[in-house]
Amino acid sequence: MGEAVANVARRINETVEEEKDTLDLSVCKLINFPDAVYKVLRNVTEKIHVITLANNEFKSLTSKFITNFSQLRELNLEGNHLTKLPDVIGTMLHLTTINLARNKFTAFPEKLTDIKTLERINLERNEISEVPMDKLSAMPSLQCVNMKSNPIKKEKLTASTPPITFELLTTPEDNVV
Repeated sequence: MGEAVANVARRINETVEEEKDTLDLSVCKLINFPDAVYKVLRNVTEKIHVITLANNEFKSLTSKFITNFSQLRELNLEGNHLTKLPDVIGTMLHLTTINLARNKFTAFPEKLTDIKTLERINLERNEISEVPMDKLSAMPSLQCVNMKSNPIKKEKLTASTPPITFELLTTPEDNVV
């Protein structure tokens, strides 16, 4: 436990002291984003554009996290235990990439479709069966949605009315349901 805390502190200090635009807290055994981190980063928050929280033990992400890091361009939450995102995620005006692969989502986090700048969404290896194709097709910047290894209902994909303007990645065997 002490080693994990020291690792988090070291990475945060590097970000602050070197004025990095990236904060990498992957594989730190975190179950949430520590409140103390907001205080330490308060003078550099606006400069941070990429946060990686991959391979931790997050079960949820707070609205406080989203509002404090509203300037993010990339957010990597791969390999956690997330089942949903806070509604305020839709207010992230600069986010271009979100990685939610290998979590516990059973429904597509539709608030992501409110983010006009979003180009890439990775939801590989979750438990999502329906994809909101109409809403995704209306996203002006969207380029790619990775839905591989999800139990997607094939008829929900083919029933899409608007033309798809982005690349939808699925695994052929996923479309059996």
